[in-house]
Amino acid sequence: MTSGLVTAVCVSGADLLAVPDRRPNRSGIDKRPVEGRVAVHPLGLDGDVQVNRKHHGGEGQAVYAYAQEDADWWATELDRELPAGRFGENLRTAGLDLTGAVLGERWRVGTTLLEVSASRTPCANFERFWGVPQLVRRFAAHGATGAYLRVLETGDVGAGDAVEVVSRPDHGVTVGLLFRATTTQRRRLPEIAPALEHLPLKDRPKLAARIEQRLAGA
Repeated sequence: MTSGLVTAVCVSGADLLAVPDRRPNRSGIDKRPVEGRVAVHPLGLDGDVQVNRKHHGGEGQAVYAYAQEDADWWATELDRELPAGRFGENLRTAGLDLTGAVLGERWRVGTTLLEVSASRTPCANFERFWGVPQLVRRFAAHGATGAYLRVLETGDVGAGDAVEVVSRPDHGVTVGLLFRATTTQRRRLPEIAPALEHLPLKDRPKLAARIEQRLAGA
């Protein structure tokens, strides 16, 4: 199986980003690298804060990973530095194609076992955080969303840990396909059906219903 590397572990800590004229009026998107080992609990990293629990966090979005290779693309595109944590990620990785990661594939990272569970849908807070007009639209068009992970085995992680892909389902539904099928290419929704069991629990009923509707209208 393929392997990669964690180059940074990031958490939001106590200093949350203020979001004027929004509810909730704070955001945990501003994450910063931390030194040493970080405990990983069933619902996230020690010290990390997820403010809007309706759209963030939960068993299928406990940890968020973003690839250095994709960050480099954005750094060139926007001509700015994008250090670890700038995408709101917990893990900055290198050597892994996160867009091509298969839903349900499992990673051994440090003493944890993580499972790829979903793509990330950009939100207005992300655009405000960067101060880039139309960033949500541009992020969606590019499609390198990073990957959400669920925690199958708790433990700890740290910068420099190897990411070993220890298993991968054969259904072929990738993070990139999930993102396209649920955003810009909704005609492809039926293609994600084989991977429904790997998605966040909160998303499965809604997506199953949307797939049925799409098939009924086909």
